[in-house]
Amino acid sequence: MSRKARAITADDKADVDLTPMLDVVFIMLIFFIVTASFVTERVIGLNLPENAPVQPVNPTPSLLVEVSANNDIYINNRRVDASAVRALIAQKHAELPEAGLVIRAHELSSAETYVLVADAAQQARVNNISLVPFADK
Repeated sequence: MSRKARAITADDKADVDLTPMLDVVFIMLIFFIVTASFVTERVIGLNLPENAPVQPVNPTPSLLVEVSANNDIYINNRRVDASAVRALIAQKHAELPEAGLVIRAHELSSAETYVLVADAAQQARVNNISLVPFADK
């Protein structure tokens, strides 16, 4: 009987050896664990000035909105609910249309609160919006 003509039996079937594949998988796993431990998260560092900035000679009027560390919103030193921010900014902007908006946010406040105030100001058609971060001394 020739080699091509003989029937394939169960003993002739090739078995796949998984040992080399498992070795490769474990080496890749070790590689990813080692490289992942060196990845550091980056945060935005705030460099706050020690001294207050010099005020210009003819300052333009501005509306001050303060955001506290626990995300409370204050306009003219009065606590305001988040739903009333847009209406109050629109009212103050109507009184002083050339005034800009300064959002003085504590460094521990959430960005979500800042975005809420900035969006409300844009809806009230305030174009000059500034963020001033501050920290407790």
